[in-house]
Amino acid sequence: MGEAAAERHAELSRELEEANYRYYVLDQPTLSDIDYDTRMRELLELEEAFPELVTPDSPSQKVGAAITTDFASVQHLERMQSLDNAMDFDELTTWCERLEAGVEIGDYLCELKIDGLAIALTYEKGHLVRGVTRGDGVTGEDVTNNVRTMPSVPTRLTGDFPDLVEVRGEVFMPVEVFVKLNETRREAGEEPFRNPRNTAAGALRQKDPRITAQRPLTMICHGFGAWQGGPAVPGTQSEIYELFASWGLPISDRFKVVPDLAAVKEFISYYGEHRHDPAYEIDGMVIKINSLSVQRRLGSTSRAPRWAIAFKYPPEEVRTKLIDIKVGVGRTGRVTPWGLMEPVSVAGSTVERSTLHNAFEVARKGVKIGDTVVLRKAGDVIPEIVGPVVELRDGSERDFVMPAECPECQTPLAYAKEGDKDIRCPNSVACPGQIRERIYFVGRRNVLDIEALGYVGATALTQPLEPDDAPVRDEGDLFRLTVDQLLPIKSLVLDQDSGVPKIDPKTGEMKVVTFFANINGTPKKTVEVLFEELEKAKRKPLWRLLVALSIRHVGPRAAQDLARSLRSFDRIFSATEEELTAVEGVGPTIARSITDWWQVEWHREIIRKWREDGVRMEEDGADDGPRPLEGLTIVVTGSLEAYSRDSAKEAIQRLGGKASGSVSKKTSFVVAGENAGSKHEKAVQLGVPILDEAGFGILLTQGPEAAKEVTLSEE
Repeated sequence: MGEAAAERHAELSRELEEANYRYYVLDQPTLSDIDYDTRMRELLELEEAFPELVTPDSPSQKVGAAITTDFASVQHLERMQSLDNAMDFDELTTWCERLEAGVEIGDYLCELKIDGLAIALTYEKGHLVRGVTRGDGVTGEDVTNNVRTMPSVPTRLTGDFPDLVEVRGEVFMPVEVFVKLNETRREAGEEPFRNPRNTAAGALRQKDPRITAQRPLTMICHGFGAWQGGPAVPGTQSEIYELFASWGLPISDRFKVVPDLAAVKEFISYYGEHRHDPAYEIDGMVIKINSLSVQRRLGSTSRAPRWAIAFKYPPEEVRTKLIDIKVGVGRTGRVTPWGLMEPVSVAGSTVERSTLHNAFEVARKGVKIGDTVVLRKAGDVIPEIVGPVVELRDGSERDFVMPAECPECQTPLAYAKEGDKDIRCPNSVACPGQIRERIYFVGRRNVLDIEALGYVGATALTQPLEPDDAPVRDEGDLFRLTVDQLLPIKSLVLDQDSGVPKIDPKTGEMKVVTFFANINGTPKKTVEVLFEELEKAKRKPLWRLLVALSIRHVGPRAAQDLARSLRSFDRIFSATEEELTAVEGVGPTIARSITDWWQVEWHREIIRKWREDGVRMEEDGADDGPRPLEGLTIVVTGSLEAYSRDSAKEAIQRLGGKASGSVSKKTSFVVAGENAGSKHEKAVQLGVPILDEAGFGILLTQGPEAAKEVTLSEE
């Protein structure tokens, strides 16, 4: 064995041990998943080449990390193991071929790999007697009292269960709960939590169970350890899950039994594209042999079962260098710092820019220009800089200083009111950046959905190379465009995240486009599409047009409440603050924002132009009195054949109803399409009337009384 190999093995062992301690004990990870896996793979390759390096102390022979001293230590009834990883389909194929070469495999079971905290629950005679974290796989922390605060964990099993059973699963915090928790903490002036996984781990390790109860956690069961007495162990993993459900234990509604490797890859690919559909964060897919007899036959290594593997998706938390911090101006004048980074791959895409929100956030996160930073992407959002890796600073880093002038129009920046954290450009009428961003916003899918009005188109309309050629000075000009105005326009291509001109790789100069005209001067197809889409936009629901005005604080939900209650622009803009506040869902801040917006002359001019150009100014039947769904809250879940999710909501709102995204005792109806999932289940639990698509049609055409006759609640 070479001396260099031994030294490298020792170095990797130290790094992995430290990473394990910080991840499992301190809940303060210093290595990303991909960095950890890369080091572990290198360690395993060294041990394969030099078997004498494999000792009981090697990280390759251990699971997790040593436990803390804050809780009583408990030995697991059976060892809790980890999983080997496959980073791509080639490695997955190798794993499958190795297994299939020695035994008849049968079906595979695929389930989502939840990014949470592993735990074991012990039930004796059906009673929950112990909840223990994984710890080092042999010994864990006793967190029983905290587990008992989790609504999803039954303290007593139902049905036919063993005399003693140890159930394994994953504790996590749903993403929606995490977001709301952080919103509450920000409002209270407290530092927001970093991510759902660490927050869940911290909540489960609270010494006071009352604090755990205030940070709602849930669990999904995915296996078992000890099993003594009672019913025989079923023959397959999927039957285990059915049995768990009959006992009242929470199981996943997203696992799937498939016949072969091709189907496994298809399932993996689906969730690679729908990674954020579940209510919780996932970082991969776990593939298991479904047959328990085959599982037993294949056995395990010292740290992982041979019959299961974790397929890891591209990382959503990585490290990169923060080269600079610049600022950009948004549609409401807010000036936002953004980080320019060394390009890095995160969640399958290359990223080199990320928002930093405001100067207070830059200071709170403690990032400096030149830092190595942790970058995280969750959901279909711009990746976020989580914070710096302080240990890697070398003294060359420098603080960020917020500019005093708008980067687009050089107007002095100011806070809109005392106590604001966001600094703004007050030049909303003429700031090129604000106008461009507002026009781009109008065309977005969740506003007026104008297909040909993307970022390049919005830039061309508002910021051509020749300023006098700009046909759009504000939103009021959109619906009176002509072909003759569009054809001469040439404009720079700006980066959508930063507003910085893009460089043409062929010439090395700033990229210029003729967006609306062909080389011979004739209109492109884009022009025809734009005018068709603008004509459709005139008839969009009132709430969408209200959102398109970019009134501060007036988002889709408030706009829907206003449109449903007041039904016309005239009523909305003539209402007093008190009358606006009386609308359900509209508070004093939104009411004041609307009345302030209407006091500005050029804002009123936008509405005048829209009215002249035939834009919808009121809801259908605005003067007809109460509508059939007035006062009802309706949740649409699953896939409907005749409606998209948006069109279903708009149909509800058009008739006076409120379209909600969550089910509660106050919900009037749940409309359940294909693959309705947990919302359908919650409606059943709460006794909320459930409609299929045909019943939804009756609700819309005949009203709630007729719909009650065809509900599915008792099925």
